[in-house]
Amino acid sequence: MSSHAFDTQSLGYCPFMPVFGAPQVMFARGSGTELWDTEGKRYLDFLCGLAVTSLGHAHPVVTEAVSRQASTLLHVSNLFANPEALAAAVRVDTLLLEATGLEGQVFFCNSGAEANEAALKLARKFGGRGRHVVVSAYGSFHGRTLASLAATGQPAKHEPFQPMPDGFRHVTFNDVAELEAAIDPTVAAVLLEPVQGEGGVLPADPQYLRDVRALCDERGLLLMIDEVQTGFGRTGRWFGFEHSGVVPDVVTMAKAMGNGFPVGAVWARREVAGIFRPGDHGSTYSGTALATAVVSAVIDEMRRIDAPALARARGAELTAALRAVPGVASVRGEGLLLAAELAEGIDAKVVYTKLLERGVVTNAVTATALRIAPPLTVTTKQIDEAVAALAAVLEEIS
Repeated sequence: MSSHAFDTQSLGYCPFMPVFGAPQVMFARGSGTELWDTEGKRYLDFLCGLAVTSLGHAHPVVTEAVSRQASTLLHVSNLFANPEALAAAVRVDTLLLEATGLEGQVFFCNSGAEANEAALKLARKFGGRGRHVVVSAYGSFHGRTLASLAATGQPAKHEPFQPMPDGFRHVTFNDVAELEAAIDPTVAAVLLEPVQGEGGVLPADPQYLRDVRALCDERGLLLMIDEVQTGFGRTGRWFGFEHSGVVPDVVTMAKAMGNGFPVGAVWARREVAGIFRPGDHGSTYSGTALATAVVSAVIDEMRRIDAPALARARGAELTAALRAVPGVASVRGEGLLLAAELAEGIDAKVVYTKLLERGVVTNAVTATALRIAPPLTVTTKQIDEAVAALAAVLEEIS
């Protein structure tokens, strides 16, 4: 920690619960793709707060929306309406209408985990008693609430909190035969990510998603797609499921839709959304005027700059540049959600740490791969600078 950071040694204790581990840097401000720590050192942010700040830090459009709405109206309960929530819901539904051809309805919440929690409850209401099981994939990540954690296909994360809620089943990602074998009359829905982000930036095979859609149609199941990390242009399309051409019944989202402001949403096609009735679900902060003003500003700005096209163009540049670096064995992902798989024997944590020292923020998404997810507004010059830093680190290690 820098000397200007709050000194917990002099305080005598750490005020935070120990769930994140000791941070290596304390950031004080950001602008676009750049961050500065409390010592004034500059960094390139090629992680985006885990694919959140897709328009970059301190974007003037987002700043203006927060400022304007904070001086107008922050919050009223859901006993009443507010114009910002209505406008944002229409914008989100319009994006999904364009992507799916289906009209739907939206529930706003505060995070991706809450969006998935709502989707899981919707699946249970859809299936009814005795048909409440949700099948998801090993390696998936859907959140930290008990139900979204139970849906997450990472058993090690379950262990401290056993017994987990029942009604969840996991199968190998990209294996449709195993998925089909797991479906019985107790299953209501399938929940998948189009790219497993926390699982190592592993894209779903497009034919796999098409086969899963066909299987769900055949068995009368909901296909729920988790777009929390992939949504809003990150993969080069507005939503990751668009790469395969499938049409989901339910879509969850968060992260980039607020560009750093905490907000999430679940969308469902109208017949599915209508399964919920007043009192079935809710949230004190569902559709606050402040959060939804930000959502509208983000979507409008992303449309203005054609964010998916930027992700495709800069993603192609970044992928090509990474593949040319000695010590990078392969690159996978879509758009600007990428993983650089390192050559055998290279520890991704060591590389991540040395990159941070050189002023480039990434993370070791697995023991052997770096996750790289800069803002969609990243420049070619910034890509060149970050890749040069990676090349220097790998040369130093070798």
